Amino acid sequence: MRSTRHCTPTRPRLQPAIAEALAAATRQLRSISPTARLDAELLLAHALGWSRARLLAERNAPLPDPAVAQFHALVTRRLDLEPVAYLIGEREFYGLRFAVDRRVLVPRPETELLIDLALAWAATHPGALQIADIGTGSGCIAVALATHLPQAHISAVDVSCDALDVARANVSAHHLEQRITLIHGDLLEPLAAPIRLIVSNPPYTIMAENEVGVNRHEPAQALDGGADGLVIYRRLLAQAPAVLAADGAVLLEIDARQGDAVHKIAAEAFPQAAIAVHRDLAGHDRVVTVQLS
Repeated sequence: MRSTRHCTPTRPRLQPAIAEALAAATRQLRSISPTARLDAELLLAHALGWSRARLLAERNAPLPDPAVAQFHALVTRRLDLEPVAYLIGEREFYGLRFAVDRRVLVPRPETELLIDLALAWAATHPGALQIADIGTGSGCIAVALATHLPQAHISAVDVSCDALDVARANVSAHHLEQRITLIHGDLLEPLAAPIRLIVSNPPYTIMAENEVGVNRHEPAQALDGGADGLVIYRRLLAQAPAVLAADGAVLLEIDARQGDAVHKIAAEAFPQAAIAVHRDLAGHDRVVTVQLS
């Protein structure tokens, strides 16, 4: 007698819900990131090609197959401490979106104080403004200033051709080609007087003191301030008197521990200037200003 075997039908594999994928990634990322949930949301939204708002609205939907492998790859790279901005290819700064990759530093929120102070200075100095952004990197400072100062023309200088390529894309994306000139060169050397406002977020870190992920993934040329972190300040402030206008100002982002040292260097270059150290929202020294009038 022939036996009959009963086979249980194979159930189709259920796709994990977006919420489940986010929860699993968040658990993984907690070991390396204080913003693990946000990181996971940004990475998954990028993998799906969605906005973060849509991701959260559809969090109970199944995760489509094409996004699974890409999301896993992005989480793996984040676990290697690669910045989220590089993984998704963009970063917000001063309310604007900027393309970024490993050729430039990731814009930091503390740099927004530099923009605030530059705009406040410009408000008391009417008329056409010639501004120099030294070490422009992604171009975020130049673009933010040009967006808010329609009377300004900005010379954005960088020694890195790769960085200038990124800056060029951001200038174009914000339609500011007529008011921002990108210049390849070393600090103030390619510029002619008079410059009314010099702004810079220069390399100021001591590499051995940086976080591991920063040194591993971000460009050393944009980070390394030398043995004491002050090399670029000395060079830039030594060059500044030759190009700064009589009513001009210099605004420099600094490390939280460099206020006194950069103040001293600035006073040697501009003994008659009003020099001040400004603190960021966390209460840390963040910007040195040198004002001639």
